Amino acid sequence: MKQSMRFTNAAWGLLFISPWIIGFAWFQFYPLLLSLYYSFTDYSIVKATHFIGLQNYVTMFKEDKDFFPSLRVTLLYTLMAVPLKLAFALFIAIILNSKGRFINVYRTMYYLPSILGGSVAISILWRFLFMREGIVNQLLSFLHIPSVDWLGSPNVALWTISFLVVWQFGSSMVLFLAGLKQIPADLYEAGMVDGASRLKMFVSITVPLLTPIILFNLVMQTIGALQEFTAAFVVTNGGPMKSTYLIGMKIYDDAFKLLHMGYASALSWVLFAIILILTLIIFRSSRSWVHYEDGGK
Repeated sequence: MKQSMRFTNAAWGLLFISPWIIGFAWFQFYPLLLSLYYSFTDYSIVKATHFIGLQNYVTMFKEDKDFFPSLRVTLLYTLMAVPLKLAFALFIAIILNSKGRFINVYRTMYYLPSILGGSVAISILWRFLFMREGIVNQLLSFLHIPSVDWLGSPNVALWTISFLVVWQFGSSMVLFLAGLKQIPADLYEAGMVDGASRLKMFVSITVPLLTPIILFNLVMQTIGALQEFTAAFVVTNGGPMKSTYLIGMKIYDDAFKLLHMGYASALSWVLFAIILILTLIIFRSSRSWVHYEDGGK
């Protein structure tokens, strides 16, 4: 009887989640497997598809002059954008972790960029802000500071699109804020009794207790940065001199401009492998710097 009830409950459970299972299988898992197959073909939509084995991967590593530069730019962009975003999110979270009038309104206002920031419209606005005669340079001129070629200089353009991603700090900020709320107040009181400064308490109390959230944010933001496309495509179009030509743009160009769908699939799987390796490295390193309340690692 009990076994029959368990079977019935399991069947009902599967029935209720079947829409999600069907959607996941059809719209995510099936395309994933199909792209893996296409990565071993010369699929291009306009002509017959032929299986070519590892030729796409050989071409990628031996003949494609844009692959390694775009990969280097993507990794550099990730190293620039992710730490800045997390640091800024934590800074704002500490400011908003206080009691005061309209504090919830301020928290909502600071979260809004994360809702709007990834859109094409905001990216276009960002381009107009940082163009040669944009508002940012006009403000610098008003302050008698030399203007900067934000979008036209190879040494500055990558920083410009990084700032757009840093501006979308809301999701990380909310997680940091939730973590700050969980830190016992008596730890700070004990630190004040011992004569510890605010900086000392931040380093010795706040940061160690936030390391699990830092780990989560680090992983998620790294994965997102390695897949970035919109900012580079809309704001700089990969320029100048391909200094912002991220690998996401290269995949797009090969797939939809050159119609090398099979080759773009191979690029996507290499990017997936890089993301997987970096994620594993972060998790592996977390054993030495992530601390949990129960003392575990």
